[in-house]
Amino acid sequence: MKILLIDSSAFFLDFAMRCEAQGHDVRMWVAPDEKTFERVSIGDGLVRKVPTWEGSMNWADLILVSDNCRYMKRLEGYRQRGFPIFSANVEGTSWEMDRLKGQEVLEQAGIECLPCIKFSNWDDAISHQKAHLDVRYVCKPCSDVDKALSYVSKSAKDMIFMLQHWKRTIKKPCPFIFQEFCPGIEVAVGGWMGRNGFLGHVLENFEHKKLMNDEKGPNTGEQGTVIKYVPIGESKLARELLLPVEAELIRSGYTGYIDVAVMLGTEGPRKGLLNPLEFTSRHGWPLFLIQQVLHHDVVSWMKDAADGRDTFQPSDEIAVGVFLSMPDFPYHHLKEDQLSGFPVWGITKENRYFFHPFNMKLGEGIDDKGATIPMMVTCGNAIATVTGVGRTVEEAKTDAYGHLSELEIPNSPMYRTDIGDRLRDQLPILQKYGYCTSWSY
Repeated sequence: MKILLIDSSAFFLDFAMRCEAQGHDVRMWVAPDEKTFERVSIGDGLVRKVPTWEGSMNWADLILVSDNCRYMKRLEGYRQRGFPIFSANVEGTSWEMDRLKGQEVLEQAGIECLPCIKFSNWDDAISHQKAHLDVRYVCKPCSDVDKALSYVSKSAKDMIFMLQHWKRTIKKPCPFIFQEFCPGIEVAVGGWMGRNGFLGHVLENFEHKKLMNDEKGPNTGEQGTVIKYVPIGESKLARELLLPVEAELIRSGYTGYIDVAVMLGTEGPRKGLLNPLEFTSRHGWPLFLIQQVLHHDVVSWMKDAADGRDTFQPSDEIAVGVFLSMPDFPYHHLKEDQLSGFPVWGITKENRYFFHPFNMKLGEGIDDKGATIPMMVTCGNAIATVTGVGRTVEEAKTDAYGHLSELEIPNSPMYRTDIGDRLRDQLPILQKYGYCTSWSY
């Protein structure tokens, strides 16, 4: 099959290599750097890269897009003309980018959401918080911006300070919302939409978003995740969150992956109730890389789904993925040449399946005998995700960190060591209310 990957965020390298390994013909286009407009070297020497994506649209049997930010409007015209795009569309993207729109979709489907207040400037939000000093708020942006603007305050004074800080440092605020803080357990459920609706297996997953253990440090989006595919009829999360919006997704022509994150309340009036947080109407990163370890057929089922057939048969094991980075992550002050050329030693035929390269290319490194040999090297500070699988969370975690321990990387590589640990306490609570019942810690 001929596969075109439109990689506006430089995330598709691992997927491209796995598609090629299964005999598919892959062309990958990687967008230039958003700030410098310079060419990005990710994937050089490892996969076939093309100078433009438009020139390969007629060639492709299947087209995937790595995110839902850039090129969506241009791609929508191709989608309407019948091009085989298996990724987010403009309407589905609006459910994620405009949180109020996403809440409206959920509420119209009969799903109760936490009340929210929308702001378009810092001063109004500051005044509101000062008038409600007894309320703890969560701030969420209504557009694709720095993850740091998603903020869970500890108190009213904490939120006021952050709003004043953003006012000083961000000249033009994007629209954002306040929601009252709801203590609970965060979990998500996602599914793959084909032409005729959701495929037969959904993904229950637990993200670990902060840079350091115990959810400390800056929000990076995802430092590691624990996932499990479940038959859609056996997932209470899917029945309550995904299936109610299926008809609207079919109507809009959405295909590809979509995910709903929720908080199960553990205290107060929302105890035991689901509180929807947000849609993710795109591939999650590095979630998509972790999913690959459970997709033994990497891509053929996607083409079938786009054509209206369900041939998706993922593994029913639990997978744990651990994100691997190096300084200056999670910031991006260093230039590519300062982050390039660091080798990853220890990749073998036995563990290669569980290694998912990210900011990497073909370069040269030194082997154990001191000789210079071709090998994968870094070209950015987000190196890879390393995965493991098992029948329980603990088995999958042990497997993932076992693979990680076999790698050797210069320049102080960073990763969390606690991915999955919180499920020891959280799974019994979720299962008490009928959620995640097929999981074992």
